[in-house]
Amino acid sequence: METSATPSPAAPAPSAGASITSSDRLLAVFCHLSVFLGMWFILPLIIFFVKRNDSPFVSAHAKEVINFHLSLLIYFICSIPLIFVIIGIPAIIVLGLMSVICAIIGAVRASDAGLYHYPLTIHFF
Repeated sequence: METSATPSPAAPAPSAGASITSSDRLLAVFCHLSVFLGMWFILPLIIFFVKRNDSPFVSAHAKEVINFHLSLLIYFICSIPLIFVIIGIPAIIVLGLMSVICAIIGAVRASDAGLYHYPLTIHFF
């Protein structure tokens, strides 16, 4: 019986022959942990514009984080009117927990040179 090896979702993103340096990993981790620094999508946006032509690894992580935070912003804005129906309060709590937990998972995957795709993310770019 023959088995075929398929890459897992946590597998590193294939790059065009470029090696991933430790500074690239550090910048990708900073992108994911920007929520703890209070710079939600500002820091990943700055990193994206600085490194978009130099490192496809950092660029991919920055785009993923920006898309996730913009998606969370949309979900949060949609949850505000739902506060009056009592569904909005648990929704906002879940969004906050999801932001923190996914940021930690993304930072760990970035430090392992893998790409983490956030759940429920609308891909703007």
